[in-house]
Amino acid sequence: MALELVSFDLDGTLVDTAGEIAEAANRAIADFGLPRQPVDELTRLIGHGAHALMRQLLARLGAALDADIVLAAFERHYLDTTGTLGQPYPGCAPALQRLREAGVRLACVTNKETRLAAALLRHHGLTSAFELLIGGDSLPQRKPHPSVLRHVAQALGVPLAAMAHVGDSAIDVQAARQAGVAAWAVPWGYNGGRPIEEAGPDLVFASLPAVADHVLATRRA
Repeated sequence: MALELVSFDLDGTLVDTAGEIAEAANRAIADFGLPRQPVDELTRLIGHGAHALMRQLLARLGAALDADIVLAAFERHYLDTTGTLGQPYPGCAPALQRLREAGVRLACVTNKETRLAAALLRHHGLTSAFELLIGGDSLPQRKPHPSVLRHVAQALGVPLAAMAHVGDSAIDVQAARQAGVAAWAVPWGYNGGRPIEEAGPDLVFASLPAVADHVLATRRA
């Protein structure tokens, strides 16, 4: 079956955001007198959304603070740091444009909170590439729960067999597997510092243009 729908993770898949996420997190904890943390350590916490990142970070620091209050500080700082340190990965916008022009349906499915994800896409001029944006707070569950990608397929009226999900982490691979869609990955993301191949994706692509090439080839076959 030709692929009709491709969903993409955001952080670490389409845009390299680790530096600006880490900077926002460090500014947030500094507001409460806590020491800044190394970017590499904060990068390993990316993947489950800002709420999870800040809860894990506060637990590591042994800080007896209200996570919701610190999270509010993070969100404020993240809106300031969005686009200041991160950039889309090479070929991102042209690859998405090629897919859209070929009639492929596109969705962005991230565990980042929807408001923050929308701000990031808007900053990099990627909003119009996607028919649907699903954030970590859009649905009752978030990736890797199978309902998330199944919701995307249903919302866009595409069979699961005609859908693939592209991500940079084991969370994305598991989400695709459990939903019954093709599990694709890119090797340059975060994934807690582990090689994405360990998660067992169906395919690993060396670039975003390579993803577009493959999808378009399946539609020509």
